[in-house]
Amino acid sequence: MLMTRLQKLTTASVLKWVSSSFAENHLRLSRTPLQPIFPNAQTLRLYSSRRGLETENSVNLENTVTSNGENAARISRIIIKEAQVALLDYLHCTRGLQFMDAENMSKNSPHFLEKLLRRVDNENEDEVGWSIARYLRYHPINEFEPFFESLGLKPSEYVPYLPRSLMFLTDDGLLLHNYTVLCRYGIARNKIGKIYKEAIEVFRYDFEVLSSKLQAYEELGISQSALIKFIVASPYLLIGDVNAAFVEVLEILKSFGFETCWIEENLLEEHSYNWSRMLEVLHLFSEKGCSDEQLGVLIGQHPDILFEGSGKTTFSLIGFLLKFGFTMSQIYSMFLKFPKIQVMKFVLNLRNCFLVFNKIEMEVAEIGKIIRSHPLLLGTIAIKKTNTLLAGLNVGKKRLSRYIQENPEELKNLVLGRRVEPLPAAEEDQISKAQKLEFLLDKGFVENSNKMKAALKLFRGKGTELKERFDCIVNAGLDREDVCKMIEVSPQILNLKKSVIEKKIDFLVNHLGYPVSSLADFPSYLSYRTERVKFRVFMYNWLKGQGAVDPRLALSTIVAMSDVKFLKVYVNLHPTGPQVWKDFKSKFYSKY
Repeated sequence: MLMTRLQKLTTASVLKWVSSSFAENHLRLSRTPLQPIFPNAQTLRLYSSRRGLETENSVNLENTVTSNGENAARISRIIIKEAQVALLDYLHCTRGLQFMDAENMSKNSPHFLEKLLRRVDNENEDEVGWSIARYLRYHPINEFEPFFESLGLKPSEYVPYLPRSLMFLTDDGLLLHNYTVLCRYGIARNKIGKIYKEAIEVFRYDFEVLSSKLQAYEELGISQSALIKFIVASPYLLIGDVNAAFVEVLEILKSFGFETCWIEENLLEEHSYNWSRMLEVLHLFSEKGCSDEQLGVLIGQHPDILFEGSGKTTFSLIGFLLKFGFTMSQIYSMFLKFPKIQVMKFVLNLRNCFLVFNKIEMEVAEIGKIIRSHPLLLGTIAIKKTNTLLAGLNVGKKRLSRYIQENPEELKNLVLGRRVEPLPAAEEDQISKAQKLEFLLDKGFVENSNKMKAALKLFRGKGTELKERFDCIVNAGLDREDVCKMIEVSPQILNLKKSVIEKKIDFLVNHLGYPVSSLADFPSYLSYRTERVKFRVFMYNWLKGQGAVDPRLALSTIVAMSDVKFLKVYVNLHPTGPQVWKDFKSKFYSKY
C-alpha cells in the first residue's frame, strides 16, 4: 500500500514538493487578549527594575507584553515577588489547592500575573501583596488561566480550553486527579501542557485509568524515566490501549542492538512523533532486501532517517526519487552510501539543485538523468542561486544547462562560499560575436564605439539572424539607410523574430492605415505589443472623432506616452473619455 502511494506521485506533486522548504513550519499563534479579571479595577503605577523573576517556564514577567501592547518591563522584582506570594496564599489557603500546585501556578504564570497586577493601584510596593489579597477576596479569578499557563501553555493556546461554566479547579475533579497522577509519576509540570494540548482525552479518564495505562507500559520492560520521555514526545501513547506500533519499533531497534537510552537521546521533547510512520520506514527497508545488520548500521549512522519528522522526510525523498525514475533497489543502495549529512539538509540541497535546473530551462528528462546519475552529489552541495551562477559564469541559461549536463561533477564548484570564474567563450559564441561585429560595421557603426558596445549587449541570437531580420524590414519598403538609422536608435528591434516583424508591419500598414515610412520616425513601434498599439490607436481615433484631440498627433506620441500622462493630457479632456478608456482596455487586454 505504501509503495502504491509513493509511485502514484504526479508531476504536480513533485513541483509542490520542491516549492516547500521541508523545514517544519511553526505556526505563529497570535496573542489572544484575555478578558479582564476585575472589570472595575484601576491600573497599577509601575516601578523600574533591571532584574526580574525567572520562572520554570523560562518566561520573565519583566519582558511580558501586556494586552494593551505595552511592555511590562518596568514591574519591579519586589512587586513581582509580593504578587506571587499573594496569589500563592489565595490559591493554597483560601481555595484549598495543594501547596506544590499553588506554588507552581503562582510562579509560572507570568502573563496572568501581569494582568492581575494591572488591576491594583498602590504606589507603595510593600503593600502590593495586601492590595492583591484584598481584590482576590472580593473578585474570584478563573483558576484555569494560571493553571494552564503554569503547564507550559501560552494564553493564545489555552484560551480555547477554558471551560465556559467553571472557574474553580476543584470543580473539575478528573482534571486535577489525572494532572496529579502525571506529576507524581515524574513528568515536569511545564511539560504537561503539551500532553493536554495533544491528548486532552487523558484528562477525562476516570480514577485509576491513567495509572493502569502507565503500569501497562512498565510491564513491557520500559523504565519509568524512559516512559516519561516517550510520553512527552508522543502524548497520544496514553490514548487507548498500549500503542502497538510504538512497542514494535522499540523491539525492532532493540534487536538491532540499540538500547532504550539511545532512542531517548534521539527524541526531542518539543516535537511529536508518529510511531506508525516510523514503523513503515523500517518495514519499507526490510521489504526491499535490507538485512537487519545493514539496517541497524544505517539507522545507527543516520538516526534522522527514522526520527526526522518521524520518517516523513525520508518518505518525501523516496517519493521524489521514484518520480525521476529510480527503482527501490537503487534508492536502497543510495541510502547504504548515504553521506554524513542530515536527511533534511540532503533533501534541501537536492531541492535547490532541482530548482536551479528548472530555472535554467533544463528539460525534465535531462534533469532526471542528472539526478539518477549523481543523487549523492546533488544532496551534499549547497548550490548558488540561479542568477548568481549566470552572472558569475557570464553565460546564458542554455549555455549553463549544457555545461552542467556535460560536466555534472563541476557542480561541486558552484556552491555557496566558492568564487565562480567566468566560463571561456564557446567556439560558436565567438563565431556569433564575430558575425555581429561584421554586421554592425557594415551598417555604419564605429568599431569599439559606445553605440556598438550597447548594441552588442542588446542583441540576442546569432549574427546570421540579425541580417535576416534587417533585410525583412528593408523588404517591407524602407530605404537601407533609413533602416540603418533605425537600428542605431533602437537596436533591440532586431531581437524580434522575422515572422513577428512581418506581422507587426502588416498590422501597422493594413489595419491601422499608417504608411510603412512611419517606422523610420518611430522604430521602437516594433518593440511594443500589438495589444497596446491597437488599444492606443483606437482610443486616439475615438477622441479624434469627438474633436477632443489634435488630428495630427504622431504615432510615437500615441503609443509611447505613459498611461498616466495619456489619460491626463488627452482622455480626461472628454467627459466620457475615462469610461471609453476602460471599455477599450477590457476589450483589447484579455488579462483585464
